Parts: sequence; C-alpha cells; structure tokens
Amino acid sequence: MMVAAQPCNTRVILYEYPFNERIRTYLRLEHLFGRLSQLLPRESALDHHFALITIFEIMDVSSRADLKSDVLKDLEKLKTHMSAFRGNPAISETSLDFILGQIETAFTQFSQQIGKPGHDLTDNEWLMSIRSRAVIPGGTCEFDLPAYHSWQQGPVASRKADLDQWSSTLGPLARALTLLMQVLRDSGKPQKVMSTAGQFQQTLPQGRSFQLLRLRIDDSLGLVPEISGNRLVVSVRLMRPGPDGKLHTAREEVPFELTLCA
Repeated sequence: MMVAAQPCNTRVILYEYPFNERIRTYLRLEHLFGRLSQLLPRESALDHHFALITIFEIMDVSSRADLKSDVLKDLEKLKTHMSAFRGNPAISETSLDFILGQIETAFTQFSQQIGKPGHDLTDNEWLMSIRSRAVIPGGTCEFDLPAYHSWQQGPVASRKADLDQWSSTLGPLARALTLLMQVLRDSGKPQKVMSTAGQFQQTLPQGRSFQLLRLRIDDSLGLVPEISGNRLVVSVRLMRPGPDGKLHTAREEVPFELTLCA
C-alpha cells in the first residue's frame, strides 16, 4: 500500500539487510572502517587502543580466502556495467569518465596489494603480540604488555603516525568497498509502504537478483524491524521493546520506506 511522504524534518533510522554472504561481509567491513575513521583523529590513548583493536578486527574479517577475488570481480562487473552507458545522451560523459576512473584506480590499487589486507602487519611481532592478547578479556593490561602500555603513554602525534601507517595497508580495500557499496545503494528506488498489524511482505520480481534491502523508519515510532528475505520474497516484522526487555510484535499499521538494491 502506498502512503504519503513523511515530513522532511522527521528523524528516521536506517536499517540494511544483505541478501547474500558477500554483501554481509562488505557491510561488516564497512562498519569497521567507519568506526576506524572516527577513532583515528582522536587523541586519547583509549581511543587509539580501540582504533588498533578495530584494525585487528578488519584483518580478521578480511582474512576470508575469497574476499579479494570477490571484490575484484565486483569492480570488474561494475566497470563493464558503467561502460555500457558510453554514448547514452542521458548520461554525462564527464561524470561517466570520473566514476570509471575511480573504478580503475580502485581495481589497480587493490589488485597490486600482495596477500590479504593487512598482510604487511603480520610481520610486525610487536603488533601481533598485542593482537594475540587482545582476544583475552583484559589481556592488554600494562603488566601483560608493558611495551604496549609505554606506547599508549607516548606522544599523541607519535601514536597517530603509527596508526595512520598501520591503517594505510587497509586503504585499498576501504576505497574499493566504499565505491562498490555507494553504487549498489544508488541502484535502488525508495518506495513508501505500509505494514498491516505490524507485518509486511513483498514478493520480489523474477529475473532480478537483489543484494541489499534498505529500510527507513520514523524514530519516534519506537519500533525495531526484524527483516528476513531470499530471492523470492522479503518479510518485515515490526517489533516494539517492552518493559520486560523483550521485543513484542506491533499490531498497528505503520508506514516506512523500503529500497531494494540490485
């Protein structure tokens, strides 16, 4: 059911749901890179500790054997797809050249990187000693890692320089993912829909392979969407947090925005 557009000053929360494991991994990495970008400019030792932990998490997630080949294949597919717009009068040649240049740069930088993202850091015994202790609750205390404690108490500029150097090894992956996810999100067309008794279900068009669902809902409604889906159908159940700490199905009709990205 179509509904009227929400007021422009409405605060909404965005939820995203991946339809396959590849996009699930991309979203996890994107989440970690977003956290890292917020932590790196800060100055406290605690923020820099969590920045380093985030670098380790990115290395863990990107250690999947087929990640690099997946990203390169997706960049190649994107280049082919965008090149097909060459000569289309509705497409700006300047804009097309710009994005094709971005794709080519991302592909070249990532393909030339030896090994898995962060591979160079594995040769740093000091970093790897911190990584091995970081998985233990409280394992990075000063009595366990005095050298790490000394680094944390050092000059802010020095810590920042080290973190910038270490995180730069993950740059090619970050840039490639940013480009792929931006284009994927831009491929969807938002639609206003309405739940019935807190439930919404939509059959997906045949012949299209959707990769990502995006859902925006008014924050003031106080609802949490539980999303499930496959290549045939997508379902949303709207839940309301209760005083017992559990989620309960909302029974009212609720408007929200749904975007399917292929």
